[in-house]
Amino acid sequence: MIRTNELVKTFDGFKALDKATLHVEKGSVYGLVGPNGAGKSTIIRSITGVYKQDSGEILIDGAKVYDNNAVKEKIAYIPDDVFYYHVASLKDMAKFYADTYKTFDMNYFLSLAQYFPKIDMKKKMRFLSKGMQKQAAFWLCLAQRPEVLILDEPVDGLDPVMRHQVWSLLLKEVADRGVTVLVSSHNLRELEDVCDHVGIMADGRVILECSLADMQENTVKVQMAFDGEIPDFKTLPNVLHVATTGRVVNLIIKEHEKNVANMLKGYNPMFMETIPLTLEEIFIYELGGTNYAAKDILIS
Repeated sequence: MIRTNELVKTFDGFKALDKATLHVEKGSVYGLVGPNGAGKSTIIRSITGVYKQDSGEILIDGAKVYDNNAVKEKIAYIPDDVFYYHVASLKDMAKFYADTYKTFDMNYFLSLAQYFPKIDMKKKMRFLSKGMQKQAAFWLCLAQRPEVLILDEPVDGLDPVMRHQVWSLLLKEVADRGVTVLVSSHNLRELEDVCDHVGIMADGRVILECSLADMQENTVKVQMAFDGEIPDFKTLPNVLHVATTGRVVNLIIKEHEKNVANMLKGYNPMFMETIPLTLEEIFIYELGGTNYAAKDILIS
C-alpha cells in the first residue's frame, strides 16, 4: 500500500533521509520507531506530500503522492502538533472537512460523539486543552473515512482511558474497512500492543523492518543459573550479548525460540528460561551497537 524507495531529503546540507526504504502492507498497523533525529517525521511528511523528496520514490497504492490530489484524498494525517483555525469550533471544522474531502461522512462524525463526551462541538478549538484538541483530530480523521491513516505521536497528551478508546476505534477501522495505519511513536510498549509490523529508523534510514511476531520469535533473551563455573558463551554462534550477575547469566541470542533449548542444553544449567524480547528491548539492542549503551540495563 505504502512504498518508499531510497528516499533522500536534505535541509541546508543536513541529510534527514538517506536512501530510506520502507514497505507498509494494506490493512496493516505499521509502527515506525527510532531515536530523536532519526528521520521519522521527515519520512512521514514526505509520504503525506508535505515535503517533496530530493530523490527516490514514494507510492501509495501504486501512485505517486506529491502534487497528486487524488492520492492525498485517501490519506488522513495527524501530526504531533495539530492545527486548527483559532476562530473555528469543532462543528465548523467538520463542515470544513466535509467541503474538503469527498469521503467525509457527516452522519458517522455525529455518531462518534458518544466516544468523545467531554468535547463541546460548539466551543472554539483554541479553548480546548491539548488532549481534547488531539481527540478532535481523531474524531475528524475517522469521519474522513480514509484508506490510509498516518499518525505522528498520535496519543501524546491523552489520558490512559482515552488512549485505549482511540486505539480501539482505530483498530476497528482496520478490521472493518482494511484501513492502513502508519504510526510513529516513542511509546514502544503501546505500539507493541497494536502493531503487526515494525520499522526501526536510525540516521535517516530504515535499518530493520519485519513483522513484530517474526522479530520476537527470532531474537530471544535466555536466563540461566549455574551451580558451578559459568561457561564462556561469547564464542557461541548467534549470541549477540552476554551479561553475568553472580551465578545468573543473561544472553541475547539471534535464533528462533524453539532452537534455543537445543543449543544450550549441553551446558547443563540448573535453570533456563527463554523470554521473547519486548519491542523496547529490540529497539535498544538494534541501535545499541553504535548509538546506545542502555542495552546493558535492559538485559542484565
